[in-house]
Parts: sequence; C-alpha cells; structure tokens
Amino acid sequence: MKLKTTQKMVLAAMALSGAAFAQTKAPEPDYTLSYNVGAVTDYRYRGISQSRLKPALQGGADFAHKSGFYLGTWASTIKWIKDAGGDAPIEWDIYGGYKGSFGAVGYDVGLLRYQYPSHDLAVSPNTTEIYGAATFGVATLKYSHAVTNLFGFADSKNSYYLDASATFDVGNGWSVVPHVGYQKVKNFSPASYTDYSLTVAKDFGNGFSASVALVGTDADDSVYVTPAGKFTGKTGGVLGVKYSF
Repeated sequence: MKLKTTQKMVLAAMALSGAAFAQTKAPEPDYTLSYNVGAVTDYRYRGISQSRLKPALQGGADFAHKSGFYLGTWASTIKWIKDAGGDAPIEWDIYGGYKGSFGAVGYDVGLLRYQYPSHDLAVSPNTTEIYGAATFGVATLKYSHAVTNLFGFADSKNSYYLDASATFDVGNGWSVVPHVGYQKVKNFSPASYTDYSLTVAKDFGNGFSASVALVGTDADDSVYVTPAGKFTGKTGGVLGVKYSF
C-alpha cells in the first residue's frame, strides 16, 4: 500500500511539472525582422495626396531589438515630384529610434529621413525629421520637427507637425482610429494646414489586413494642387490592403 501511494505521488508530481513546463513561454527573441507590402487607392501623407489622387504601391522592412531600439525602411510610388517639375517616381524613407515606457506611458523617439532619388528639383525635397511620441491607453500624441527644409519648401527648416490619434480595438480584428494633425511650414504660412482622418481597419490574420479611411484637410487649394488643377488636400476616401510577414 505504501509503495502504491508513493508511486501515485511521483506520477502526480511528474504530471504537475509537465503542465508547468507546457505553460512556460518561449524565451523572447533578441530581435525580430519583418516585412510588409501593400497598395492604396491614394497615398495620403498628413492629409495631402502624394500620388495625384491615384493608387500607389508600397512596401517596407523593420528590425526591432528587444532592448527597444529599432530600424526600418519603407517606400512608395509617388507623383508629386513630377508634378513639381522633377523626376522622382519613388519616396524612400529610412528611420530609426527607441521605444520604452515610464509606468503606464509608452514613448517613442527617433529620426526619419525622406529621400526622393533623382528628384532634379531646385530646392531639394529630401527631408530629415526628429520625432517624439507618447502613448497613454488608446491615445497617442506625436511631435515631428524638421531639421532640414521641408519637402522642397525653401527656407522651411524648423517646420513641425503635431498630431493626436487614438486606436480603439472593437473586437474580432476590427479597429477604429480617429486622427487630427497640424502641419506648420516655417516662413510660408499659406502652406500650413490642419488635417483629419477616420480609419476603420480589419486584421484578417495570417498577415493580411485591410483599411478604409476618410481623409481631409483645410489646406490652401492654390498651394497643394496638381498641374491639371486637382486639389490634393480635398476630402476623400482611401482603401488599403497590406500583407505583413
């Protein structure tokens, strides 16, 4: 009887240790490397169309270290450089920074470089910004500051963009994101404006996601206009699809 009791205790201990082992999480990797490709019916950046109100192809790659440091690159087809008299069909972004938290507040600081290879414009559209963001709960406030001229505007160094957004998870992979921002263009007040958007997104799993957004601005339609007279800051809808892997 004693032997059987001892055997039962050993088996029970083994079962419990096995269950505990099964529940142990895999160790966090030192880093992750991810990629994404997608398409949109209109590439809007800060409310202004970069693709002449037409579709654009996009893609990028991201490296994130568990310490909080990250690096990434992203590119999109564009048309606004050609509309300005240049010859760059691509926007290529390179960025890096650090993410962390102070208690319940998350933060993100970094640097972002916008490149327009072979642009051929008199004033370079290539732009460098430093940025900082704070997130509390669903809300995020971000400030971006240009340390060069801003997107081809002459004498526009120290322009800035301030924006606020919130991400609401409504379940089953659905999210709703309202956003408002203000772009200040230094030494050229007609180019300054406010933009706003409301995005509904769906994560289908396996890397696939889709979104629909209503985007608009109060920008000056004599500044943000195509050679054909189309206002690139007008209110409009944008559909997007993306695959991440």
